[in-house]
Amino acid sequence: MRRMKLSFLFPLVLAVVSASAQTNPVASTNSASAVSNSVASAIPSAAEQGAALAERVEAMRAVCIENRRRICGRIIKVLPDGLIVDSGYTNLMRAPLNGSWLIPGTAEVTRATHLVEEKKPDAICVGLVFLTDVPKTPGAKPKVFDYVNLEGFPMGQYTYTSVGDLQRTVRRFTTKIANSVRWNFEAGVTPGAPPK
Repeated sequence: MRRMKLSFLFPLVLAVVSASAQTNPVASTNSASAVSNSVASAIPSAAEQGAALAERVEAMRAVCIENRRRICGRIIKVLPDGLIVDSGYTNLMRAPLNGSWLIPGTAEVTRATHLVEEKKPDAICVGLVFLTDVPKTPGAKPKVFDYVNLEGFPMGQYTYTSVGDLQRTVRRFTTKIANSVRWNFEAGVTPGAPPK
């Protein structure tokens, strides 16, 4: 897990360092005294910028982990980039069904009644959601009315066409923490606040 986190941070830190190197002001004279010490000290070094960026990315990662949900439900629609899932089938978490992320539609399960989604990590997600980055398992291709049981990290919202011209907007989740962190970081979510 630590290797994945570092491999994700390295390209971001590298981008900031190279961007700062390209945008630092250059003195117009050959004299070193042309740039005053006060101006030079006000510009953060590349290392300081990299450390600040790494800190912000780590804070965003903590927010995404804090807002992760258990997506356990029936596949309503299969789209090229993910699945629309009606989540809230808590009995998918029982043995032997919990041995796989994809459960055939022939399994005998029921949707939980009066289930309210809690605001804590790994809470059972309730309602329609869009799930992307589902695992690629040889011989297992998700179909409509099959069931899934996966951990999902927040990635904003997703709008799809449900029936005819009817557009629906649902919460979007990914199974990959790195994709969630990247999306929320680029969307400008403030670390410490719940993802959009």
